Amino acid sequence: MNVLIVEDDLQLVDLLERVFRDFNHVPTVCGTLKAAEEKLANRSFDIVLLDWMLPDGDGIDLCARLRNRVPPVPVLMLTARGELSDRVSGLRAGADDYITKPFEIEELLARVEAVCRRANQDWLTHIGALEIDRRSQFVRADGKRLDLTPREYMLLTRLADCPGACVTRPTLLADVWNMSFDPGSGIIDVQVSRLRDKLGEHAWMVDTVRGHGFRLRTSR
Repeated sequence: MNVLIVEDDLQLVDLLERVFRDFNHVPTVCGTLKAAEEKLANRSFDIVLLDWMLPDGDGIDLCARLRNRVPPVPVLMLTARGELSDRVSGLRAGADDYITKPFEIEELLARVEAVCRRANQDWLTHIGALEIDRRSQFVRADGKRLDLTPREYMLLTRLADCPGACVTRPTLLADVWNMSFDPGSGIIDVQVSRLRDKLGEHAWMVDTVRGHGFRLRTSR
């Protein structure tokens, strides 16, 4: 996993870098909020290990901003503040978990794994043979990744938002194509046809509701 470590204690940073590399993870380190913002703007991370007190401000402020990202980035707060009120403040700001310094490396790794597992579950949707990963934006059918275009992915996920229910053509035009009217070019039908081709034996899942729209069937 890609781990962003936002910490200004150089001795701790050195230890964490070595530990994560030993476990085949990819650590990226920065010691200020500004540097962290720059890293987050240019790369995606599976988790952020975030110190509370940093030279240019409180990590809790960055934590609150990360809650507004789509998708949000899981945050594990690292801090010497062990009071209950501090832990509550960190969690209310959006931290997924909280560990107090000094800590045991084994506990830190266990918490990192648990936070990432919960985050992945939140962004994984299983419908029949399909697995939709909204964090990485890919789809698998029977465990095999499908090569979908961005539009095909958006169409499928929109149908997956309400499996079994009809999503009308006007709704699909608005949500997938950002259009308020049908230009008469058959763009929905073309994309549905291409999506079905890529679904192969699971093409039946994208069902036409005549005169209304389409639905994602969960069973035959």
